[in-house]
Amino acid sequence: MPTILWQRLLGLLNTVTLFDVIDVLLVAFIIFQGIRMVRETRAEQLFKGLFALLAVYLVSGWVGFRTLEFLLSTVLNNAVVVVLIIFQPEVRRILEELGRSKISNTLGMLSPSNDDAVGRIRLIRLIDSLCDSCAYLAKQRMGALIVIERETKLGEIIKSGTIIDADPSKELLGNIFFVNSPLHDGALVVRNGRLYAAGCFLPLSNSQDLDKSLGTRHRAGVGMSENSDALVLILSEETGVISTAKNGVLKRNYTLEQLNDFLRAELLNDFAAAPEKKTGIWRNRK
Repeated sequence: MPTILWQRLLGLLNTVTLFDVIDVLLVAFIIFQGIRMVRETRAEQLFKGLFALLAVYLVSGWVGFRTLEFLLSTVLNNAVVVVLIIFQPEVRRILEELGRSKISNTLGMLSPSNDDAVGRIRLIRLIDSLCDSCAYLAKQRMGALIVIERETKLGEIIKSGTIIDADPSKELLGNIFFVNSPLHDGALVVRNGRLYAAGCFLPLSNSQDLDKSLGTRHRAGVGMSENSDALVLILSEETGVISTAKNGVLKRNYTLEQLNDFLRAELLNDFAAAPEKKTGIWRNRK
């Protein structure tokens, strides 16, 4: 008997081609990436529930519970549609992560550089202006919410605000977030190294891990970072504490030096990674 099984196994292996191996590896890679992306999100709990229903469905068919098997088969047949509807933000985030993958970034690097030295200097000026503005706003106890656009385009967010399209400066940022300014309650979107739109509305985070003492400004900042790859700077009006949000993670109590180091590490790396594309942060203006 073992000899027969071994012969059958060898016969099966002889039918396997290189394309079959590549096919299996691609499917395994896609499954692995899917598990990695939904891990530690709300979708993870949903998939655990679906697997539990699938197990009950298989057991019910084996035991002979026909009614239960019919009901579960109806639910599982529509599971894909239910997942897409309930977890639309998570699905969107996963697709955005695929678009920001190393493969897409590599394609962006194929373009030749165009006046990188000037672009780098102006990007450093943007970082310095943001840090100087945070120092001034914190001293004056003015709240601020600044979104730096990267690969993910924020056209829908920009449409909710007012276009200003101006060079960054401490004075302009102070005027935007001045308490009596009509734009101070919304977010400021930075696009292509410029202060592009102010008074913008951001999606609020539904995360249960955020400190309950945090207000709407912080939840909006985290929500924006959950739905895009944007970097978000948050300045508390009550305490003057500087925070950042990236990929749904909120980090607080930045010093000005730490904030400067953080922005340089993130934005200058983006600039160097894709000189022509600039991953949404910077493009040389005509």
